[in-house]
Amino acid sequence: MLDKENNKNKFILALHSTNDYFGFGYKDLRKNYNDNFLIKPLDKDLSKNLVINLSDFLKEKQLHSIERISVSIGPANFNASRQIIVCARAIAQQINCSLDKFNSFQIMAKRIALKNNIFDNNQHFWIFRKLKTRGYIAGQYYILNEENNNSKFVIKETVSPRLFKNLSEKENKFEAEDDIKLELEELLKLSLINHKHLIPNHWENVLPIYPIDPIN
Repeated sequence: MLDKENNKNKFILALHSTNDYFGFGYKDLRKNYNDNFLIKPLDKDLSKNLVINLSDFLKEKQLHSIERISVSIGPANFNASRQIIVCARAIAQQINCSLDKFNSFQIMAKRIALKNNIFDNNQHFWIFRKLKTRGYIAGQYYILNEENNNSKFVIKETVSPRLFKNLSEKENKFEAEDDIKLELEELLKLSLINHKHLIPNHWENVLPIYPIDPIN
């Protein structure tokens, strides 16, 4: 059982970027505290503004109170993903906390499943993003719904996002839809699950996804 006193000032920090935005969120581990978020458009000065905005966002918090960090690793704007990952790794190394990684399709998969009424247990579906010239980046997911409860189903990933020349017309597939606020919320929820189950994740294992490789 988690020590409530140890959670008094602890919080989970999330960092995320899409093709157009970057943002932060935190969840206090005390009950009845609202999550907080800051979202900004991507710009050419992200390397400078990232640290400045994060510092302003956490001005009422102490770095040593971060219990763990949750970060998205793409696929998205590669430079933005790389910079938020470098930032997250640096903090996790400095304060010796766990760093959870989740790809962008993982954190939108439940929302897409709900929107498209996909509730059957073990039903597979693809999330994809069409590229201008090189095909598709796509990942495959399925629903684990052992309790037959549409509000409690779990998304599992069977194929992590990678490059495909074509996608099958016979399988369920849905285009990626970014919503950075909802995705920050999901990052915090997923990391909270790891916290409750005492699952450690080391910063050295966190790298950006860059699936522009030879066609599969």
